[in-house]
Amino acid sequence: MEPAGAHGGEMAEQKKPAKTKHRKNRLEAFSDGVFAIAITLLVLEIAIPVEKGEGERLLSGLLHEWPVYLAYFISFMTIGAVWMEHSSLVDAIDHIDGVFMRLNLVLLLFCAFLPFPTRIMSEFAGDVAGERVAVVFYGLVLLMMTLMLLVMGRHAESEGLFGDDLEDERKEKARVKYQLLPGLIAYIVGGALGLLSPKLGIVIYLLIAIYLAIPIRDVTRLYRKRA
Repeated sequence: MEPAGAHGGEMAEQKKPAKTKHRKNRLEAFSDGVFAIAITLLVLEIAIPVEKGEGERLLSGLLHEWPVYLAYFISFMTIGAVWMEHSSLVDAIDHIDGVFMRLNLVLLLFCAFLPFPTRIMSEFAGDVAGERVAVVFYGLVLLMMTLMLLVMGRHAESEGLFGDDLEDERKEKARVKYQLLPGLIAYIVGGALGLLSPKLGIVIYLLIAIYLAIPIRDVTRLYRKRA
């Protein structure tokens, strides 16, 4: 005869509702749209430096706007890198759940917000006090974007969103090890150094953007094959 407690536990397990699984195609389409809009808004912040009829000052005006171009390049490369990492993660998972969808929204929130701190950083270039605040503020947004990618990957792993494909889980762990964790640490360092030297903070953000855009694992694999 089975104990009453055991029978009750089985009944509770049977009544426990199954987690809702969602298709990922709509999330991919929506996310790609937000990334595209955010990266387009960056260039809309670049203004013509002189008025029409002042052609003799055009070259010097364009050269004078170099902080704007630098901020644009860093933000463009960063959004591009986040998009690539996001695409790799979503391609690897089998399905999504409600929590993953909400985490994705938070990532897109910071991504769509990035043109604002980008403009602030370019506007206050050369103003030491303002530039210090702008660089730290900008780095904080970059940090949150990278952190959300980490959180999304960890949630997908813990909730079994990768399905039965162990290879995809291994790729996710490699992605975290070689791309996201180094970037996360570097953003923290860059923000801290930005308090002391804003220019140094900007250089670190630039190097991170280039690093994240380079397929480190593929380059390493190619180097090992040739060695």
